Amino acid sequence: MTIQWFPGHMAKARRQVTEKLKLVDIVFELVDARIPMSSRNPLIDEIINQKPKLILLNKADMADGNVTSQWINYFEERNITALAINSQKGDNINLISKEAKSLLTKKLERLQAKGVKPRAIRAMIVGVPNVGKSTLINKLAKKNIAQTGDRPGITKAQSWIKVGREMELLDTPGILWPKFEDQEVGYKLAITGAIKDEILNIQDVAVYALRYFMKNHPDRLKERFHLTDLSEEIVDIFDEIGKNRGYLLSGGVVNYDKVSEAILREIRSGKLGRLTLDYTSFENK
Repeated sequence: MTIQWFPGHMAKARRQVTEKLKLVDIVFELVDARIPMSSRNPLIDEIINQKPKLILLNKADMADGNVTSQWINYFEERNITALAINSQKGDNINLISKEAKSLLTKKLERLQAKGVKPRAIRAMIVGVPNVGKSTLINKLAKKNIAQTGDRPGITKAQSWIKVGREMELLDTPGILWPKFEDQEVGYKLAITGAIKDEILNIQDVAVYALRYFMKNHPDRLKERFHLTDLSEEIVDIFDEIGKNRGYLLSGGVVNYDKVSEAILREIRSGKLGRLTLDYTSFENK
């Protein structure tokens, strides 16, 4: 699967982030805890340059907790502060401001020494589409300010949001990059919903997902879809799921698109359990 795209609104989003960067003290880079590396836009580091950064591993409740802890260590070993959060339930949300202040200690002290009156920390939230930026903003602000949705591309414009007296947030549209050099990254982003299903071959993505579960969590797959066995022939698994779920066309032919949609829907909703698709050098899966 080759995904190569750079829609106009993505290019515009990059320009907006670059232009507004000088207005903020720190950048919050939101990534998906299930794919902490694959959901990092490689252009972000280039764009923000030396600006202080805090990586937030969102949807941690859907990821393998042990692997998430290893990712936190991975980033910290590279002098990058990282925090696992759940923007839906609010887990560890209260630690974000604390971590930001810690990262900005020297800057705040310099400003204070110059007699500058203390002000709220200004932060920019960046990340790929559908990673949960708007949900995080709403949770931090304790009200529904940013529009949310389960489809990528909901956030359309930038706006400042006050978080108490301590912080002001600048929301930004999700930014994908021009081309996925590694097709594995494309598949992982597709499985977790960062890429619109309409631009993909959904059957290819479902096959990739099935192979992952066959290798790493075969029992979950069998239990969820009531499979008698896991055939090495993927089409046999598709057929069994289709017949079990009644996803049939006229003549009893299995509707493979419906099966693919069901597989991805159940993964994204967490019905196949917690999973992490990205592993650091500590383990290769």
